[in-house]
Amino acid sequence: MTTTVILIIGFLLYLLLYFVYGKRLERMVGADDCTPTPAHQYYDGVDYIPAKKEVLFGHHFASIAGAAPIIGPVLAMAWGWAPAILWVWLGNIFMGAVHDYLSVTASVRYQGKSIQFVASDLITSRTGRNFYWLVFFLLVLVIAAFGAVIAGMFIHDPSVASSYIFIIASALILGVMMYRLKWNFVLSTVIGVILLGFSLYLGIRVPITLGWNSWILILFFYIIIAASIPVNVLLQPRDYLNSYLLYAGLIIGAVAALVSYHRFTVPAFTSFAPVISHGKPTPFWPAIVLIIACGSLSGFHSLVGSGTTSKQIDCETDILPIGYGCMLAEGFLSTLVIISIAGFGYSLLEARAGDQLSSWGADYTRLMMEHYPKAVMFTHSYSAMVKSTFLKFIPQKIVTVLAGMWVASFALTTLDTTNRLARYTISEMLKPMRESAPALYRMLSNKWVASVIPAAVGMWLAWSRNFTILWPSFSTANQLIASITLLTTTVWLKKRVKAGNMKIALIPAMIMWVTVTGAIIWFGVAVLPSTIASNPATGIAVTLIEVIMFVLNGIFIYDFFKSYREEKQVEA
Repeated sequence: MTTTVILIIGFLLYLLLYFVYGKRLERMVGADDCTPTPAHQYYDGVDYIPAKKEVLFGHHFASIAGAAPIIGPVLAMAWGWAPAILWVWLGNIFMGAVHDYLSVTASVRYQGKSIQFVASDLITSRTGRNFYWLVFFLLVLVIAAFGAVIAGMFIHDPSVASSYIFIIASALILGVMMYRLKWNFVLSTVIGVILLGFSLYLGIRVPITLGWNSWILILFFYIIIAASIPVNVLLQPRDYLNSYLLYAGLIIGAVAALVSYHRFTVPAFTSFAPVISHGKPTPFWPAIVLIIACGSLSGFHSLVGSGTTSKQIDCETDILPIGYGCMLAEGFLSTLVIISIAGFGYSLLEARAGDQLSSWGADYTRLMMEHYPKAVMFTHSYSAMVKSTFLKFIPQKIVTVLAGMWVASFALTTLDTTNRLARYTISEMLKPMRESAPALYRMLSNKWVASVIPAAVGMWLAWSRNFTILWPSFSTANQLIASITLLTTTVWLKKRVKAGNMKIALIPAMIMWVTVTGAIIWFGVAVLPSTIASNPATGIAVTLIEVIMFVLNGIFIYDFFKSYREEKQVEA
């Protein structure tokens, strides 16, 4: 197999399914531009602000992508490239994109309320309360996992760290031009893109070198501030700029993969259970959902879609390109990650590890973590792929930093969006206290206080550097919420939309629920005991979260089937 063939198949598959499967979803829910969206109905200048489709596409994509569509496929290559690509393609189109589109649409029809609120209204109030706790655990674990990724990336390549700092400054300038001075949109965009390129140049020229603890502390304060200021000050313009970074990287990578015609050197399949998670043999099923998350299906997307995106949708037909389209774009990004490593990763790792690389399935994860930590395996493979083509005139350092910025920019975007969502979640969870303890409610729901709580817990977990535990822990909560969101949207289709065919959500929901439940059991039995022994603080904290999530998961599926049967009886 070659880079060219896989790229063409993936691109055509996504293009076809967008206009066939995506349009089918749009017709099913009856998207109507005549109905005012929450951004117009409840405009407040802070969270409810209508955004141009192009701007919101950039914000939504940057928020949902993070580092996960890169890191997940990097780790999954231990199974070989074929299982990884099939899980990305099939899961992305038939589960992930459906999940994202329906969660945004349901939230828009619910005045921009969260998917947790939708579950509480449609199923039971207990379901909503439990859902809020699951969401809070996920958001904390996202902060922990992505904080560790970013700190590691900044330490490995200081140019990436400085580039991102300059991009933040550029985004603030762009925000002033677009929203304060109200300059022409095209002119502001051109100036912003120029500033983006200048930020990359300055980042390479002025690298910033700091240690692990310093970066963790900086990230802690950054996400508190970014989560508390209005979305149009930093969030919207920064994510809009990031989208151009993505476009440049995707175009360069796609062209390189297309013209290189390089044969894959990584095996198509290694074994059913190579060593991946915390030095343990990791079975493809059910553990695949713990490794590849956002590139295929991600519950976090429903939190972004119903937390920030639904409050900025200008008209209902914008939901298809933003909700469904962004998920396909993320899958295409994961496809490029798999292509670059399958074609060029073996030779890079062999050059670093030498005779230690005797078997890809047995040695890949350990050697990759030692020589190309986390996403660096992708950045170097991507750079090697570009260098192998006529695009080699682009300096390799620029290509490597560009790939690194994919990881850092989107991971940081996910971090501060996550903290904003956690702030919303805490405020909604504490609403019962408004009458019984109003003073305490006002204090804890204050946007600054509510931003500090998840940031502190998440960064404390990241401080441990125990990435091989933090990543599957995050993925467990992430995919569990994905299955619950699909179940919630199934009920929404049935009760509110009166859709004739709910299987489009129900079938993937049940597949994911069974798989994730099995993954939680495997992770708890096979991996966590050794983690507790080696790192008691992190191990015990993660184990408690996993146990609580498992119990809440059981309660939720019971409530779902009870509600589903009651609706059937009403219809009868």
